[in-house]
Amino acid sequence: MELNYYSDMAVRLVNTERPERGEDTLTSVEAVRELCGDGQQMARRATDGDVGRLRGVRTRLRAVFSAASEGDETRAVDLLNSLLMEFPTSPQISGHGDLDEDGRARWHMHLADHPVTATAGYAATACMGLAFHLTDLGVDRLGICQAAPCRNAYLDTSTNRSRRYCSDRCATRANVAAYRARKRLEGDEGPAAGRALARRSGRTAETAQHSTDVTDR
Repeated sequence: MELNYYSDMAVRLVNTERPERGEDTLTSVEAVRELCGDGQQMARRATDGDVGRLRGVRTRLRAVFSAASEGDETRAVDLLNSLLMEFPTSPQISGHGDLDEDGRARWHMHLADHPVTATAGYAATACMGLAFHLTDLGVDRLGICQAAPCRNAYLDTSTNRSRRYCSDRCATRANVAAYRARKRLEGDEGPAAGRALARRSGRTAETAQHSTDVTDR
């Protein structure tokens, strides 16, 4: 089933908070509705209680991304499985009246939104989408941005599994910081030390930028 596109919901929820900066945009029922999307049933069910409940789900989803980013695949899977058990969903076949070139109905799988709370609906759909993404593409496709202090979650869709940053902006900032650090070291200890730093980091400005250039956006 091609349901991994729902995984973007997990990323959006995790990134409502930037813990390293002390920022949190999930602070009101209006923020919950915006996260769910206008017109969605789960948005219409949102209450003040969903703010705290979704924050709890957010913390657990961040732990999934963090474990995957650290290479602990078993922990990432166990954490996600725990969420899937707590927030089950109901796959259904949907068509929306679309027809193919031969006049036949175009059917596809859809995650039905039946839960009684906005949190249950959002969590079930986001976690199931993330599970499909993980099993289709691999645990190592889940990451946490390496450009401090960002720490945003992201899904790596690059062709060579090389992505380390959530955006081109973060990649550029990391490249500039690495370049400046290398220049400072060269000034203190000479060009050889700067080259050694570049080798230890395993990333030059060119290779870091390439990892974002090949990312499907």
